[in-house]
Amino acid sequence: MTVVTEKKQPYVVEWRDGFKINVTQVDREHKHLFALVKQLDVTTVDETLDDLLEYVVTHFSNEQQLMEDSGYPAFADHLKLHEEFSATVADFLSVSDSWDDDRVQALRRFLNKWLIGHIMTHDLRFGNWYRDHHGDNAPDVVSARSKVGWFDRLLGRG
Repeated sequence: MTVVTEKKQPYVVEWRDGFKINVTQVDREHKHLFALVKQLDVTTVDETLDDLLEYVVTHFSNEQQLMEDSGYPAFADHLKLHEEFSATVADFLSVSDSWDDDRVQALRRFLNKWLIGHIMTHDLRFGNWYRDHHGDNAPDVVSARSKVGWFDRLLGRG
């Protein structure tokens, strides 16, 4: 008797223009985050996860700097959301050192759902505020002042 096991299809969400908040730098970084999440695979999870976490730190730092520099009134609340996300990811990563398809897919599913929910509510709110207060042609390119921040410290990387 031959037992056929069906391999689960990976949980993949592709970037689409409907996710845009119309702040060029933030949209570009969000698109790259989706691409990194898509690359998560059990055979390369450690390397891909390192790249992803490093880029999350860069993106959060850049986005937070843009919010702070532009005077975004909900900056403190947005910062708390990033910190809560970081704590959740740190908890997920601390549960086990071993990776299998199910754990990779659970991480991918969480990251995609969080990204979509966060972008379509909180980041979109910022994008709308930013354009209303600074116009469509406002400069949006920032570079974070510090590459070692709370996310790195939380994960013991700082």
